[in-house]
Amino acid sequence: MENINKNRLFLASCLALITTAMTFAIRARLETVFGPEGVGLTLEQIGYAFTPAFFGFTLAMIFGGPLVDFLGIKKITWIAFVTHAIGIVWTIMADSMSSLFLATLFVGIGNGMVEAALNPMIASMYTNEKTKMLNRFHVWFPGGIVIGSLVGWLVMDVLGLSWQIMVATLFIPLIIYGGLFYGQNFPVTERVQMGISNKKMFSSIGKPLFLFMMFCMFLTAASELGTTQRIESLLKESVAVPLLVLAFINGIMALGRLFAGPVVHKLKPAGMLLYSAIFTFIGLWLLTVTSGGMTFVAAAVFAIGVTFFWPTMLGFVAEYLPETGALGLSIMGGAGMFSVSLVLPIMGKLMDDANAAEALRTMSVLPAILIVAFIGLNIYMKKRNKTEQA
Repeated sequence: MENINKNRLFLASCLALITTAMTFAIRARLETVFGPEGVGLTLEQIGYAFTPAFFGFTLAMIFGGPLVDFLGIKKITWIAFVTHAIGIVWTIMADSMSSLFLATLFVGIGNGMVEAALNPMIASMYTNEKTKMLNRFHVWFPGGIVIGSLVGWLVMDVLGLSWQIMVATLFIPLIIYGGLFYGQNFPVTERVQMGISNKKMFSSIGKPLFLFMMFCMFLTAASELGTTQRIESLLKESVAVPLLVLAFINGIMALGRLFAGPVVHKLKPAGMLLYSAIFTFIGLWLLTVTSGGMTFVAAAVFAIGVTFFWPTMLGFVAEYLPETGALGLSIMGGAGMFSVSLVLPIMGKLMDDANAAEALRTMSVLPAILIVAFIGLNIYMKKRNKTEQA
């Protein structure tokens, strides 16, 4: 770790994640721009146009994960920067479903490369505080969504400026994180530090515990991002400005992740995941029966639920399955984003044919399944810990 400026690399990583997160909030605002009252796309068509943000993310993470070990964290980080830049420019020029699809694909690849490179970098820099520091890093996913939501609201709803100007604000964090990374030395991944072979890494991702966590990642990511990505359509009949509800949800998430350390210490990762699933289920159910000011109460319960999902799933794998390396973290993130790419058109179809409440009720099934799954995980981990201590 000689000549590596951990603080600067961590700050740059947070700015890169802010860029990633702002694309989610701004994309949510673009739903009304390209929707039936704007460009004229149906909600289902918009769902398909938005899916590359997630399967592009998935491809970038799955291919970027092993490439992190072979090419190094630095090169993958700069690939993220370039694809982010292309995606932002293309989004500004988008005027149809196909052009929006391609723009979203480049943004998704950039987002995936950020996660593929920087999750293992943080795990390798903070080997004794993985879950804690990954939660602190992922403060800036909800934090960036808050920033993006407020930017979208100010630029379009308050100032009445064009949506292209809203998208162009993404260049601000992009240029800053590029400047912070420029000229820096990067660490090698933890798998490389530990001397774990490629054969062992690839065989480790076939372990039952890893496959179980990958299945759960499908459901945790869809519960969180499937809901928040379509917030404009889901809550347009419940509140005046759905984007402010998105900012509210992600503000709670950012605060929760900032102070994740004591929660991790008390509950352990498996316990955190169980409580998260319970609150997410209750929150989604409440969103189907509330309106007006009470929507924010339901949103707060939902936010408490989804706060620790993503970083704790990654932290669990980094702590208990370290031999899976950058590939394991990338597969987890990729699985999560791929599940969202599947659920977005389904939600759009439900909203086109029925209503938002039906879509939310359907989504609530996912955390209900997770409650059962994470009860089982807690029982398994307690038995495993007793065996190891014996």
